[in-house]
Amino acid sequence: MSSAETDDITAEYYETDEERVLSFDRDGRTAAIAQNIEGYAMLKVRPTPDGDELERYYGFDIALDHAGELLGVEPHALPVPDDAADMGM
Repeated sequence: MSSAETDDITAEYYETDEERVLSFDRDGRTAAIAQNIEGYAMLKVRPTPDGDELERYYGFDIALDHAGELLGVEPHALPVPDDAADMGM
């Protein structure tokens, strides 16, 4: 697991047996981006790490944009741990 944070946003990256997960928390509001463990499938945006999928994207930047919308911030304000920087296709 690795993490990154700004003044009001915490990001955590971890891997399960099936997925790579990048989760964000901003004052109790959450968003998550998940990809299969092999790292080649589309990214799934969810309201929480284990929540229902809201949308799928090929690009990490578009997934970050959606996560930013869920948190009420611009996507460039989201901290991304180094281990998660290569997510997307």
